[in-house]
Amino acid sequence: MVLVKLFLAFLRIGLFAIGGAYSFLPLIEKEIVQKYGWLTEREFLDILGVVKVFPGAISVKYATYTGYKIAGVLGAIVANLGNTLGPAILIIFVFSLYTKYKNLPSVKGASNMIQLAVFAMIIAVAFQLINVNQLIHLKGLLIVVVCFILFMYTKIHPAAIIIAVGFIGAFLKT
Repeated sequence: MVLVKLFLAFLRIGLFAIGGAYSFLPLIEKEIVQKYGWLTEREFLDILGVVKVFPGAISVKYATYTGYKIAGVLGAIVANLGNTLGPAILIIFVFSLYTKYKNLPSVKGASNMIQLAVFAMIIAVAFQLINVNQLIHLKGLLIVVVCFILFMYTKIHPAAIIIAVGFIGAFLKT
């Protein structure tokens, strides 16, 4: 029964996490922390810190971790199957419709509103990831501003920015 729950939880996550990457986090938290209690809130945030270090999709890493924690290797496989099956089928179906209707004002309007909603959820999760008090200190604010500028206005790879800041943080007092 737990394998079915894992599959269905990650199927819902995969189907409704529009926007990719961090847009998955509110859905993952709702399913695996609030609904099923498979992870605590603290564990959810701790795992997020760990999974950001490894390459690949966040939802795949959460599906793997949660599935493995709950039901071992088979749980990890089932959670990942649920996570990827729904979007794969949906993409095939929607792509055939989207290419036909993408220029309709209602389709453009829906897409724009969904982008705004995803943006709002990403900001909310970003604030959950940090101690907001770090932003009132010059060092924390400087790191945020410099990283934002480097990401937005240079061709420096995001991984290089993250690694560089990690090294800086390792040698500065926090």
